[in-house]
Amino acid sequence: MSTSSPDLHELTRAIKAWGAELGFADLRIADVDLAHAEQGLAAWLAAGHHGEMDYMASHGMKRARPAELVPGTVRAIVARMDYLPLKSDDWRTRELARQLDPGAAVVSMYARGRDYHKVLRNRLAQLAERIKAEIGDYGYRVFTDSAPVMELPLAEKAGLGWRGKHTLLLSREAGSTFFIGEILVDLPLPVDAPTGGHCGSCSNCIDACPTGAILGPGRLDARRCISYLTIELKGSIPLELRPLIGNRIYGCDDCQLVCPWNKFAQRASVPDFDERNGLADSGMVELFGWNEEEFNRRMEGSPIRRIGHERWLRNLAVGLGNAADARRGDPAIVAALQARAGHPSALVREHVEWALLRHQS
Repeated sequence: MSTSSPDLHELTRAIKAWGAELGFADLRIADVDLAHAEQGLAAWLAAGHHGEMDYMASHGMKRARPAELVPGTVRAIVARMDYLPLKSDDWRTRELARQLDPGAAVVSMYARGRDYHKVLRNRLAQLAERIKAEIGDYGYRVFTDSAPVMELPLAEKAGLGWRGKHTLLLSREAGSTFFIGEILVDLPLPVDAPTGGHCGSCSNCIDACPTGAILGPGRLDARRCISYLTIELKGSIPLELRPLIGNRIYGCDDCQLVCPWNKFAQRASVPDFDERNGLADSGMVELFGWNEEEFNRRMEGSPIRRIGHERWLRNLAVGLGNAADARRGDPAIVAALQARAGHPSALVREHVEWALLRHQS
């Protein structure tokens, strides 16, 4: 390919081949006109459904205008990377069974391995450099859930899948258990076609949401979502929602577990997302015993570390309180909670007190 005037069709074919070599399961090209998404974003923000995620509102409609974020952008290279651990046979049955174990600590599957931000960003950066080596300097910027970009509408335009009723991206080939990342470029590459939606009349995800956060097809109130409550929310978890969280201590996979398309979920092509620190099998009492140094050491390189030890204990206290539904007064659970009753953090003390009351009532 000439560095002065590359054959864009040939370059696109090469980019997709290089992406596959880097572990991406699918890679497609979209234009960056997201005007169709602006009204929905504005309405979601106006309703306050973003909760405390102020960063969602801080850039206004720039989220839907990639060319304003990175001047000169005309295309997005959008990549998919599957994250099911390599050893994950019959994973949905296994995950549903853990939710029914009152002592089990349920961590969302995507968060049990290495931080996906680092994995995808590194590989996308390698892809961007490979393009540069082929054609010379060009304008680009790499993103992985790290900037004010509407990633899902871009992925939908690129044909990686469609927005399910739970608002996650769905693929006919891979369900929803994957990450996406982008490279915004100033190269007018040929674009791929969208796939269209394939949810039909299914409402499994809406019906399964423990807190009723999915208000209707494509309408999510993050303030009620367990992923938001256990990850994004910095303060006290609302009293009325605590019993609904069950033993989910970081994130929630319920809407994915019941989705028919996830029978096609794919295993990761890289070992980075394999489960670490026993997070697939740990009990809440064990994890609640970690001090801050142990939490930071074990969660090094994990997306979980960003919530900090204080919120980790807050989430676990709620889970241990909910264990009272099946194991009220369990000596090990009560002892673990009592050991944290005098914690320096008022946030932790509040949730521990609530949990102890659940075991006494």
